[in-house]
Parts: sequence; structure tokens; C-alpha cells
Amino acid sequence: MPYKIPAFSDVFFAPVAGYSDVGFRTLCARYGAGLTFTEMVSAKALHHNNGTTESLLVVGKEERACGVQLFGHEADIIAEAVASDRLKNFPIIDINMGCPVPKIVNNGEGSALMKTPEKIYEIVKAAVDAAGKRPVSVKMRAGFFAGEKNAVECALAAQEGGASMVTVHGRTREQYYAGSADLGIIGEVKSALDIPVCGNGDVTDRTSYLKMKDTGAGFVMVARAAFGRPYIFAEILEKPYEFDIKEAIFEHISWLSHLPERVVVNSMKKHVSFYVKGRPGHKNLKTEIFAAENMAQLLCAIEKI
Repeated sequence: MPYKIPAFSDVFFAPVAGYSDVGFRTLCARYGAGLTFTEMVSAKALHHNNGTTESLLVVGKEERACGVQLFGHEADIIAEAVASDRLKNFPIIDINMGCPVPKIVNNGEGSALMKTPEKIYEIVKAAVDAAGKRPVSVKMRAGFFAGEKNAVECALAAQEGGASMVTVHGRTREQYYAGSADLGIIGEVKSALDIPVCGNGDVTDRTSYLKMKDTGAGFVMVARAAFGRPYIFAEILEKPYEFDIKEAIFEHISWLSHLPERVVVNSMKKHVSFYVKGRPGHKNLKTEIFAAENMAQLLCAIEKI
């Protein structure tokens, strides 16, 4: 019997490498994201006690529900990670089966798993058996090859393995992020499954959120459209909000104090470029922000917003 998804609203913030850090997740949760996820974490890195992985597992005090996303291709290694003490406080485990990046795919992980639905079943079952009473979800794409959208088959394999939810990004791996998301395949997955489906792809506002809901998806996931706009969740949910860009950026930085300064500076350069996008003088601001070599220079640039 699948376990209930621990969500505070039906709009989630996606796990995005380089962007789903604890600071930005905290802001997204504050503005209404019902569930957030960590950047994807290597199950094998956890197996080998890789110290750098620990920084990805930091959760903010204000995050109401944050799931951990794992990637890997070995069922036993994933099960070991799920059962480890380091993940015991995460209320949901998500398995990445959609990442299109070559170094992940070439290792048989991420979206490469969609080539072998039987392996999806094995991995999900192993994770579910190790998770105790925590739900396990899977994030996948429409398919691997552009002309072969097998999300229904893969989602059924995940459901058979015991998954509590399947998230479908309506693009194939070969599309990466080009073109438009296929909402039809998300609807097909929803029609085939008994467990909740979360729709992902091209959700940028309330109108596109409602289009995604029309597929029958019980939940909707926002990814790139949230960058620099954590308040998008309030807009989608039609809830009043206030947003001060400098206060948000400074708070975002404060949540990253567990990281080395150079890591924070480099990470925030990407974030701040989205925060200032479209604002007066944003081109000059971005130039100064990307030229920053330390936190003092970065903060000086931010003060000019």
C-alpha cells in the first residue's frame, strides 16, 4: 500500500542541480511550495562516505517538507543509502530517472534507466523495502528516445515496485530542455496508474499550472521558472505575498553558511543573475556580480540592486 505524499500544497519545487540548495528551497517553501527536493545525491557517494555529499543533505529549519533525491543504477547501493542514518529524517525518497546529462546517462543512471523498465522495478522495490514507512517516488521523462515515449511502461514498473508517486517531465532525454513538454504523455501516465502523478514541464504561471492540472495530475512541479522568483508559488496558488529582492538574496546567502566562501560565491552568482533578470541595469549588475572573487565583492554588487 503506497504511503501518502507529505505535501503542504499541490505545487512542488523540482530538484535541480546547482539551484535546489537549502537557501532557495527555504524561500520557495515560504511562498507556498508544498514539497521541495534536494539536488540529486549520489547513492554511491553515500556508500563511500563522500564528505562533499553531506552539504547537499542540509535542510533548513523553515522547510516544511523536503525530500531527498538519489541517483544510481545499483539497487543494493540505493537501498543502503535509503536505509542510512543520514537520510532518516527525510520524509520522502525520490529516485532520479530523468537526468539527461551525459556523464550520468553514460553510467547507466538518470534517464538511461528508462531503457530498462525491469531495472526500474528492481530499484524502486529495493528502495521501498529499505524506506520503512516513508514514501518513495520516481522522477522520469516522457521517454529516452524522441520517437519512443515509454513513460507509461516505466511508470507502471515503478508502481509495481511500490512507488507512492511518479513525476513525469513531458520531454524525452533527447530533447533535453528544447521544444515543448508533451502534456499528453503525462495524461496517459495518469490514466494508467493508481498512484498520484506529478506533472512537470513548462509550468511558468497559474495558466500553465491549470493546463497541467487538466492532464489529471494530482501535483504540479515547477523547475526553471522558479529561478529568481521563489514567489511564483504564491502567484500560482493565488495567495498574497510581499517580496524584497535584496532581503531575499541576503537571506538566501545566510542559509549557505555551512559551505566554503568560494562555493557560496560561485553558487550565488547563478542565483543572483536570475534574481536581477529584467530589472533596471541588470546587464551591468550581472557583469559586476560575475566578476566578484569573494563574498565582500559579491555583497557590494548586491547592494547596488
